[in-house]
Amino acid sequence: MWQNPGNFLNAGSADMAFRALLYRRPHEPSTIAIKFGSQIFAIRLRRHRRARRYTLRIHPIDREAILTMPPRGTIADAKDFAQRHGGWIAARLGRLPKAAPFQAGVVVPLRGVAHRIVHRASSRGTVWTETRDSGERILCVAGGVEYVDRRVHDFLKREARGDLQKAANHYAAELGVKVRRLSIRDQSSRWGSCTSAGSLSFSWRLILAPPFVLDYLAAHEVAHLVEMNHSPRFWKVVARICPKVEQAKTWLDVHGNDLHRYGITD
Repeated sequence: MWQNPGNFLNAGSADMAFRALLYRRPHEPSTIAIKFGSQIFAIRLRRHRRARRYTLRIHPIDREAILTMPPRGTIADAKDFAQRHGGWIAARLGRLPKAAPFQAGVVVPLRGVAHRIVHRASSRGTVWTETRDSGERILCVAGGVEYVDRRVHDFLKREARGDLQKAANHYAAELGVKVRRLSIRDQSSRWGSCTSAGSLSFSWRLILAPPFVLDYLAAHEVAHLVEMNHSPRFWKVVARICPKVEQAKTWLDVHGNDLHRYGITD
């Protein structure tokens, strides 16, 4: 799988029993609040049965801090851990790119090319692209203004599925393997994944990136059907079928986090 490097912090704690309570306890809060300077942050809590320490991460889509607790962790310790790292939370949240909701006037990339969303209330249809005389690319959305966000989301997901299915089938044919199933999701920690049964999953946000990035991710996951690891042999398979591996990886390192700002609000 190709993971999207995220914001992550952890701290050690004592060993936790496997059979300990796994989920949020009755009457346990789902969030806690901490103060850093003049700011107050809401921290979402979650327990995980395999967690051995308290960890903090920033969810780039929900734009919130998530604190994972070990099975026997306490709310008091969780709040103390979060409070001690208030500066880290404030800094990471402050670095998130400005949200770009799908509404009229907002510019979003489609296959790496900027398109301005234009609402066409009186037009028939759903979503389509046009190029103005000035050369500006626009994404036209028909219907009521209340449907703009959903229609743009649906359009981008359909486009992503089409491009990824085509690319995955192409690389699968080259490697002599078969893609059993392809799903489109909105993962925050990875761009794609693959199972040994031949099921591939990708983030729809790849349709926002230049085509060579989407192609690389398709090649990466299909290559896992040959090598279910990240060994040197795996990377040789990827390099054999995809000529722009390093270019795509560099693009994702530099611009990948920015893709998470589209279609969300602050």
